[in-house]
Amino acid sequence: MVYHARYLDFFERARADWLRHLSFESSRLVRDFGVILVVRKLALNYHHPARLDDEVDVSVDAVDVGRAQVTIAQSVRRAGLMLADASVNLALIHACKFMPVRFPLALKEALQHYV
Repeated sequence: MVYHARYLDFFERARADWLRHLSFESSRLVRDFGVILVVRKLALNYHHPARLDDEVDVSVDAVDVGRAQVTIAQSVRRAGLMLADASVNLALIHACKFMPVRFPLALKEALQHYV
C-alpha cells in the first residue's frame, strides 16, 4: 500500500506541474514577483488505497481565487476510481517578509480560467 503521507507528495508535484503549465513555476514567482505560494490549509479524504506500481492520475482545479489566496480541489485516481481527494488552500506571501500579498494580475487571471 502507498503510505498515507505520500499523497501529499503527489498533490505537491501536481500543483508544481500545473503552475509550470500556466507559466508561473515557483522560481518565476520568486524572480519576477518576489512571492511564494504556501499551503495554508488542507483537508484530505482517503477513499481507496493505492498500491505500489499503480499508475495514478492527479488532478488540480482552482475553485476559488481571492486577493491573496486560492483554494484548489485535487484528486488522485486509478483508472477512474477515486483514491483520495483534497481541498487545498494556498496563500501568496512575500518571499522575504513572509507576509500575505495580493496576487499579481497576470497570475490571478491565469488561475481564474480554472474556476
